[in-house]
Amino acid sequence: MRGTRIAGGLLAVATLATATACSATNQPAHAKRPDAAVATPAAMASTRPTETLQPLLQQALPNVKGKTFTSVIVDFPPNARAMPHRHGRAFVYAYVLEGTVRSRLGGRPVRTYHQGENWVEEPGAHHVLTENTSPTRRARLLVVFVSDTGAKLKVDDPRS
Repeated sequence: MRGTRIAGGLLAVATLATATACSATNQPAHAKRPDAAVATPAAMASTRPTETLQPLLQQALPNVKGKTFTSVIVDFPPNARAMPHRHGRAFVYAYVLEGTVRSRLGGRPVRTYHQGENWVEEPGAHHVLTENTSPTRRARLLVVFVSDTGAKLKVDDPRS
């Protein structure tokens, strides 16, 4: 029974990974207009590579009703940037496995994290910048979420 729960949870995380990986290519035709006079952060992010997620584990917490533990590897190709986003009411822990990542949570200064460094995001935090600082090497994160069971783990800001 436990293996079935994990496999089902991985399917949900895989669905999130697919949606995240495809988000830069599923743009409406008007989003790629060459006559756009001002490049917004969202528009700049859509022209760069984006991150992909590899699910590792998803497990309901047996001692905390309604909460789920999820872990994923987030891979940032060279020069990749994530869309500004939130993680709903999830508590997030991120650990840099490889490379260097620049990050900014709303209201805080930009921070640069190198291999072996980590950070946390409180529930409701607005992640306005997450990017691989290298134009030639990938960056990888281990990200752990403690979220409401069934909640979306990442919600990109609406594109302007």
